[in-house]
Amino acid sequence: MAGGKLKKEKAKHTSAPYQGGITFHKSKGQHILKNPLLVDSIVQKAGIKSTDVILEIGPGTGNLTKKLLEAGKMVIAVELDSRMVQELGRRFQGTPFSTRLKIIQGDVLKTDLPYFDICVANIPYQISSPLTFKLLFHQPAFRCAIIMFQKEFAMRLVAQPGDKLYCRLSVNTQLYARVSHLLKVGKNNFRPPPKVDSSVVRIEPRKPRPQVNPKEWDGFIRMCFIRKNKTLSSIFRLKTVLSLLEKNYKTLQALKSSQSSSMGNLDIESDISRLGDFKEDQKMDMDGGTDDEMEVEDDDDDEGDAEGEVSGFKDKVLAVLKEGQFEEKRASKLTQQEFLYLLSLFNKAGIHFS
Repeated sequence: MAGGKLKKEKAKHTSAPYQGGITFHKSKGQHILKNPLLVDSIVQKAGIKSTDVILEIGPGTGNLTKKLLEAGKMVIAVELDSRMVQELGRRFQGTPFSTRLKIIQGDVLKTDLPYFDICVANIPYQISSPLTFKLLFHQPAFRCAIIMFQKEFAMRLVAQPGDKLYCRLSVNTQLYARVSHLLKVGKNNFRPPPKVDSSVVRIEPRKPRPQVNPKEWDGFIRMCFIRKNKTLSSIFRLKTVLSLLEKNYKTLQALKSSQSSSMGNLDIESDISRLGDFKEDQKMDMDGGTDDEMEVEDDDDDEGDAEGEVSGFKDKVLAVLKEGQFEEKRASKLTQQEFLYLLSLFNKAGIHFS
C-alpha cells in the first residue's frame, strides 16, 4: 500500500490472491476493498467534481481508482508496493483512463505531494497519525479528504469534549480541520479481512488556517493532557511542569533584554520556537491508538516552595488559571475555544510552551 515497512512474509492462505496471482500482505496494511457498493458510496460521499484532481493513497489493485477516474479529471495514485504499481499500469493500459492516471511509487510519508483538490485513501493503519498531519499541513490546502481509518482512531478524530476518547489527537486535528464520521465499515468488506472494523472520515481543512504557532500550540496541549482528567490547577502545580515553563520564561526574558539593547525593536515572537526542551522532536505526531496521558512523575508540589523565586513563578502561573477561571477545569472537557483562550492568557503573561 502507500506506506509502512515492507517485510518478507510466507505465502499463506490468510493472504488473499488477486487476479494475476498477487498476494496481499496484512503486515504491509494491504486490505483491499472488495465490496463494490461500499466503493460507490465512498466516491459519492467525496463529492467529486469533473474538474477535480484526486490524490489516492494506497490504490492497491485499482478497484477504487477506476471509480475515481470516472468521476474526476485526473487521479494521482501513490503506492509503495511495486507489484501493485505494475498491476495498476496493466489494468488501465490501453483504456481511456490511461492518460488521466499518474502513478507515483514510494512511501507517501516521504513523498512531496503535488497539487490536488480531493484526497481519497484506504491506508495502512500504522501510518494514520503522521499521514493525517502531513495532509493537514499540505499547501495549498485541498478541499477535503475522505480516508479509511481503523475505527477507534477515527472515533478519536471526531471525539468531542467530555467523550471518553477525547484526546490530543482530537484537539489538534479539529484545530486545523472540520472532521466528520461518514461510514462504519465491517472487516468482511476487505480482502484479506483486518482484525478490526474501520470507519470512513471526512476531513476539511479550515480556511483560513488558524493563526497559531504549531509548536507553541502542541507544547501547550501536551502539557494540558499530561493527566487529562485531573484539574488544570493540579497539572500546573507539578514541579516538572513549573520547571520547564520557568526555564522558557527566563530564556525569553533574556532574549528580549539582549535584543532590545543591541538591535532595538525586534519581533521576539520569531525566536520563541527555539526556546523549548519539552520534546526535542516536538511536532504534530499525535498518538492515535493509546491513552494520551504522558509519563510524568507525580511530585509533591509544596516541596521546595520555600525558595521565593520558584514560588513566585508558580503564583504567576496559577494567577493565569484564576484569571480565566480554569483552576478546576479539566482538559478532557475543554472546547477548542477554551484552549485557545487559555493559551492566549499564558502568552500575554509571557509564559510559553515551546
